[in-house]
This record gives sequence, C-alpha cells and structure tokens, in this order.
Amino acid sequence: MSWLTQYVRPKIQGFLKKEVPDNLWKNCSSCGQMLLIKDLEKNLNICPHCGHHMRASVVQRFEWTFDSDSYTRLELPKAAVDPLQFKDKKKYTDRLKDNKTKSQLDESIAVAHGTIEGQKAVVAVMAFEFMAGTMGTAFGEGFLAAARLALLQKTPLVVFTSSGGARMQEGMLSLMQMPRTVIAVEMLKEAQIPYIVVFTDPTTGGVTASFAMLGDIHIAEPNALIGFAGPRVIENTVHEKLPEGFQRAEYLLEHGMVDIVANRKELRSTLGKILGLLSNKNQSSEKVA
Repeated sequence: MSWLTQYVRPKIQGFLKKEVPDNLWKNCSSCGQMLLIKDLEKNLNICPHCGHHMRASVVQRFEWTFDSDSYTRLELPKAAVDPLQFKDKKKYTDRLKDNKTKSQLDESIAVAHGTIEGQKAVVAVMAFEFMAGTMGTAFGEGFLAAARLALLQKTPLVVFTSSGGARMQEGMLSLMQMPRTVIAVEMLKEAQIPYIVVFTDPTTGGVTASFAMLGDIHIAEPNALIGFAGPRVIENTVHEKLPEGFQRAEYLLEHGMVDIVANRKELRSTLGKILGLLSNKNQSSEKVA
C-alpha cells in the first residue's frame, strides 16, 4: 500500500466529512436565502437579498439604539412566579426556567437608560425570545418601572414592541396588564413626557390593544405585522377578503395609524432627531411657563 493510500487519502476523506456547525448560517424567513450569521449581524439582521427585517434580540436592540457605551440596564422588580400554578404539557415554572436559560433574560421586557444621538432617553424592549414577548405580571412591573424612571429623569420613554399578546399561563392576571400599562402611559402624558412606540415584527394581541397604540409618535420597521387578531381570524369573522398588505406597517402608514416607517439602519438617527425636536419644544414650554 502506497503513501498516497495510507496517508493522503484518509486525510482528504476526513476533511470532506467534517460537518459545518449549525450556528454559522441562517435562512431568511422571507425569501429563504441562506445567510452567514456573522454578515447578517453586521447588516443589523436585515436580509441583503430582499431587505426583510428579521427579529432582533434585546441586546442587539440596545446596541443598535443607544450611543456607543452610553446605556445602563435597569434591574426590574420581581413579580409572583406562577400565581395560578398553571400546567399544560409542562409546568409554567419549568417553562419560565427554560426560557430564562435560552434567552439569558428574566422576563419578556428589558429596560435601560442612556443617550440616543446625544439625547437622553429611557428605552424598554419587548423580548420575543422570551415566551414570544407575551405579557405577564412581571412584564407589567417592568413597564411600570420604565415609565417611573422616565418620570423621575424627565426624559422620553421609547418602547420597542414585539409580542404575541397576553400570556395564557397567567390568565386574567395577564389581561390586567393592559389597563396597568395604559395607566403608566397616562402618567407620562399628564407629566408631558414624550412617549414613542417603535413597532417591530410581530406586534399583536393585547399589546396592540393597549399601550402600543397610545404613543405620541408611532414608528414601525418595514413590513412589520401590527394588529390585534391574525388576518385569518379576521377573515373568518367578517367573511370578507382582506386588502393586500393588511396589518403591515406600510398599510397602516397609508391609513394614519403609523407616523413613520423607518429602515433599521436609519432608526437611531430618526429617533435622535425626534427626541431633539421634542426636547427643544419642552425647553421652550418651560421658559414660557
């Protein structure tokens, strides 16, 4: 047996059999193109082929929104765990543990304060990676903490929405977070603190039916799904074919429900300009008073 068959051939075969790690590539959820994750993250999770804005983590949102090294995370108050002792295929407490491990988050909301294009702001981000961004009692506590911090610092509150709605494992307690968040928004409005909502894909259910639609300014990422019930549910209810692009950001912009549709790459500068204008307006109002 020659050197080629003894040494070279096994080396070549071993090289060809090496498997590519699963965490190097990702398929675009819109066009299906295979994308290198490293390049995708550099492009802010925007598909270079079709421009689809893919979902983002809490950490990514903070890094993309705040000025470099300018923000501080807020430790959120704790809430009762599994108040209804809910169990379906698995215990609610086990689901929470699994989601905490996978997402490295304690709940479906994270809050930080810092500067955006030099303008001070409090930012709350809904975490779709934690139980699909659903609202529970802990979420309500987190939202109230964000509003109170904005009131204390007299700085605008910016909320990034991404949610499947209420959390069924907490039943009526989850639905009660709708009026709680609305009260928090009213506190901001009474104090004349700007409240800006940024819709990301998807924003649905009780989130849309409460604090998400109460912003002073509504911004949305391109093609974001924004609605209460899903299109199929609505079609089955009204027995009519829905318009093309119904519940998408561009459709809502045309019908006055959204003020701006901003590409993710322009979002920080857009927020900075808006915050700057609102800051100047508040300063002028204080001088007149």
